[in-house]
Amino acid sequence: MQGPLSSLKILDFSTLLPGPFASLLLADMGADVLRIESPTRMDLLKLLPPHDHGTSASHAYLNRNKRSLALDLKQPQALEVIRQLVAEYDIVLEQFRPGVMARLGLGYEALKAINPKLIYVSITGYGQTGPYRDRAGHDINYLALSGIASYTGRHDSGPVPLGIQAADVAGGSLHGVVGLLAAVVARQQTGLGQYVDVSMTDCVFSLNAMAGAGYLACGVEPARESQMLNGGSFYDYYCCRDGRWFSVGSLEPAFMQPLCAALGRPELAALGLSSSPEVQALLKDELKIEFEKRSFEELCACFSGLDACVEPVLSVAEAVEHPQLQARELVCQVPREDGSLQAQMACPLKFSDGLPAPRHIGATLGAHSEEVLAALGYSTERIAELRAAGVIA
Repeated sequence: MQGPLSSLKILDFSTLLPGPFASLLLADMGADVLRIESPTRMDLLKLLPPHDHGTSASHAYLNRNKRSLALDLKQPQALEVIRQLVAEYDIVLEQFRPGVMARLGLGYEALKAINPKLIYVSITGYGQTGPYRDRAGHDINYLALSGIASYTGRHDSGPVPLGIQAADVAGGSLHGVVGLLAAVVARQQTGLGQYVDVSMTDCVFSLNAMAGAGYLACGVEPARESQMLNGGSFYDYYCCRDGRWFSVGSLEPAFMQPLCAALGRPELAALGLSSSPEVQALLKDELKIEFEKRSFEELCACFSGLDACVEPVLSVAEAVEHPQLQARELVCQVPREDGSLQAQMACPLKFSDGLPAPRHIGATLGAHSEEVLAALGYSTERIAELRAAGVIA
């Protein structure tokens, strides 16, 4: 079976999380993704625990369904290989700091001269322009500069590190895929490619969808636990008697009423409609008392059949076993090189025509170097010479 993106051929120069997660989605949807990996530069994700069969679980997941060509881009022979590939692989995804690919002779203008249909996507921390264009950063820094961290967390303890990399993935990966596919649609109309500049800080700043709009239009500066959805109302997490947690999102009366009735406090429902901070604080305190009276299991039984926007806070192990996630087939079994299977998170997108079954977990460094070069017309002798010279691995 071919996926909906089976016509796309992508050269992926990215490392770490943002670019590889973007190209994982593309590969899962059928795109032919060829990762260009350095034989000398260590990818941090390969070192991150835990490891399964000697391979980082994260690296094996992010490299799923992709091929690997190990090239030393500082050598002229490697650049010649890339120039040949660009004639066929007309989409480039890269994640170096601004100017690095150009200094290597692989910038957009240089490769566009070879293939005018080239789509070239650069994912960086701060974008290709501005005073921070060359500055280093990580997910936590982008969230800080975007303003998001200023109103996320508790007012008495400050911002908290998120459990996921929101700026990397929601900012970089997903916007990178959106920009890439938009450029593909434009190319279908014009026959020409273009350059796509994706700044993780820019994109995560745009996720201030409600708070940012409120500030720009009305001058209301968001603060921690000051708004309806960031802890300033009863919309929050509540601790159970045994230290486990529940989420309560019963904003509408249709959900607030069954919540309060299930807790034996139907009179509290009227408080949920108030915009008064004092009333919201009172309601929150009363809900805390009611949740603390009951164990996690008691509350699970209480709310399992109730449509009240109240759900337990699950561990990852519990989420994997949850009947909703299982029904959605969000875990798949992916072949290893030895023919055994490794459980991985499945592609979350569903298509009526289906998606191809996962082909393999992340390939080892340079696993497809000879295969790719042979397809370009390189002889066995020439491939051996390049390997001996350290151009490929």
